[in-house]
Amino acid sequence: MVELLRPHWKTMSLALAAVLGETVTDLLEPWPLKIVVDNLLQSKPLPSWLAGIVSHLGQDKLAVLNFAVVSVAVIAIIGAISSYTEKYLTTSVGQWVMHDLRRTLYQHIHHLSLAEHDEKRTGDLISRVTSDIEAVQDFIATALLGILVDALTIAGMVAWMFYHNARFALIALSIVPALFLVVFFFTKRIKKASRAVRQKEGELANIVQEVFTSIRVVKAFAREDYEQERFEKQSLENVDTALQARSLKARLSPTVEVLAAVGTCLVLGYGARMALAGQLSPGDLILYLAYLSKMYKPMRDLSKMGDTISKATVSYERIQEVLNAVSRVRDLPRARRAPAFKGRVEFDRVSFSYSPDNPILKDMSFQIEPGQVAAFVGPSGAGKSTIMSLIPRFYDPTSGQVKVDGSDIRGYKLRSIREQMSFVLQDTVLFRVPIWQNIAYGKPEAQRAEIMRAAELANAHEFIEKMPDGYDTMVGERGVSLSGGQRQRIAIARAIIRNTPILLLDEPTSGLDAESEQAVFEALGRLMEGKTSIVIAHHLATIQKADVIFVVKDFQLAERGTHAELLAAGGIYAELYGLQLGSLQQPELGK
Repeated sequence: MVELLRPHWKTMSLALAAVLGETVTDLLEPWPLKIVVDNLLQSKPLPSWLAGIVSHLGQDKLAVLNFAVVSVAVIAIIGAISSYTEKYLTTSVGQWVMHDLRRTLYQHIHHLSLAEHDEKRTGDLISRVTSDIEAVQDFIATALLGILVDALTIAGMVAWMFYHNARFALIALSIVPALFLVVFFFTKRIKKASRAVRQKEGELANIVQEVFTSIRVVKAFAREDYEQERFEKQSLENVDTALQARSLKARLSPTVEVLAAVGTCLVLGYGARMALAGQLSPGDLILYLAYLSKMYKPMRDLSKMGDTISKATVSYERIQEVLNAVSRVRDLPRARRAPAFKGRVEFDRVSFSYSPDNPILKDMSFQIEPGQVAAFVGPSGAGKSTIMSLIPRFYDPTSGQVKVDGSDIRGYKLRSIREQMSFVLQDTVLFRVPIWQNIAYGKPEAQRAEIMRAAELANAHEFIEKMPDGYDTMVGERGVSLSGGQRQRIAIARAIIRNTPILLLDEPTSGLDAESEQAVFEALGRLMEGKTSIVIAHHLATIQKADVIFVVKDFQLAERGTHAELLAAGGIYAELYGLQLGSLQQPELGK
C-alpha cells in the first residue's frame, strides 16, 4: 500500500497536517466543559498556563465563561476545517491512486501472454480492474487517515490520563485488551468471508460477461431460460456468502458496544466515588468520561470499518495476484529490436504443449522461403493454429526454435516482431469505433487517403461508401452490424495498410457466401503479393496454387509438397482432397 501512496506524498503530508489539527481539537474538545464545572461553578483556580490567557479577557467569572464559550466555537471551527481538509485531500488521493492502480493493472494484463489469459476468466479480470480497485480507493478515502486520527487521539488521551491519575487510567483502560481481542478475532473471520464474497462476485461477473458476449448463440438455441437459471443460481450463492459475511459483521458491532459500556460503568462508578471523596474534581471526572468515550469510539469505528478494511485488504491481495503474475512470453534480458524481416520462417525441431500431458507439436521442422505461400492442412485439433500462434510469439515452444531469417525470434523484442506481421483470422474482431479507425488499427498514423486506398484494394471501399456516414460509420460491438464478408474485407484492409513482410491467414474465407468469398479472394490476392503468406485452410481447393503445402497429423508433419506432388503421392492429402472433391469447387487463393 505504501508504494501506491508514495507518488502523492505532498498531498498526503498536507492531509497529515490536517490530521494533527483534528487530533488536537479532539483532545481540547472536553476542556471548556471542565473549565466551566471546576473553575466557574466550583470556583477552583485556573491552571497557570491557562490563567495567563484568560487574564487578557478580565479577572471575573464572566471572563472565564466568555473564554469557555469562545473556546468551544474556535475548537469546533478548527476541527471542521481540519476534518474537511483531511477528507478532501484523502478523497483526491484515493481517486488518483485508483487511476494509477487501474492503469498499472490494465497495462500488466495487456502484457500477459495468451498462456496466462487462457487460464484466467475475463469476468474475474474485469472484477479486479473495477470493483477491487474501488474497494482500495474507498479504504484510502474513508478509513486510512481516519485510523491515524483515532490512533493519535488515543495516544494523547492515554498520556494525559496516566499523567493526571495513573490508577484511574488503568481502570479506564482495563477493558481495552478485551476490545482488541474481540476486534482481532472478528476481523480475521470477516476478512476470510470477504474473500469468499469477492470470489463469488468474480464468478458472477464472469457469467454475465460470457453470456452477453455470446448472446447470439444463447438466442439461436433458445437458452434464455437456462442462462437465467444459471445466473440466478450464482446470484443466490452470492447472497448466501454475503449474508454469512454480514452476520459476522453484525455480531462485531454489538459486542464492542457492550464491552465499551462495561468500561464506562467501571469509570463512572469508580470516578464518582473518588469525586464524592474529594479525590477527583467533577471537571476531571467529566474529562475522563469524555476521553473514555472518545477512546472507545475508535474501537466502535474499527468494528464498523472492518468491512471496508477487509474488502480493501482482500481486493488488494487479488490485485497483487495479477500484478505478480509473470508473463511466460516476454522480452528476454538481452532482447534487441528485430531488423527488417525478409520473410524466411523456419521451425527447428519445435515441440509444444499447453500442459505436460497434452502434447500439441512434436519435433516439428520446416522452412518457408521469403515470398512463398505456405498452407497448413489437416484434421481439426492437429496443431495448425498452434503453429500459427508460435510465429508471432503468442506462445513459446517447449523445445526447439522458431526462426525468422535464420535468427531465433526469442532474441528480438516482442513488439518489433509483431510490427512486421499482419493477421487475417477466421473470427474477425472489429471494435466499436468508426470504420476508418478499424482499418487503421494496426497503423494509427495512417492518412485518410492511405486508409481509403487499403479499402479499395480489399474490395471494401464500395460498401463502405454506401453506409450512412461512410468511413465515419460506427461499427457495432464486435462488428455485428456488418456481414461476415464485409468484416473479412475490413480485416484485409487492416492487414494491407500495415504492409508487413509476413502474413498469417487463419481460415480467412470460412463461412462466407459465394459472392463474398470471391471478393475476399480477390482482396487476398492483392494482399499476399510479394509477402511470405502462411495459410491455414480446410477447403483444399483454395490452396492449389500454394508454393508448399504442409499436412499436419498427430502433432507432426506427415507430408509436404505442392498440390500436384501430394496428390501424386496418394497419401493423407490426396485422401482429404478426394473427400472434398464432391463439394462445390472453391475459387483458388489469389485468383
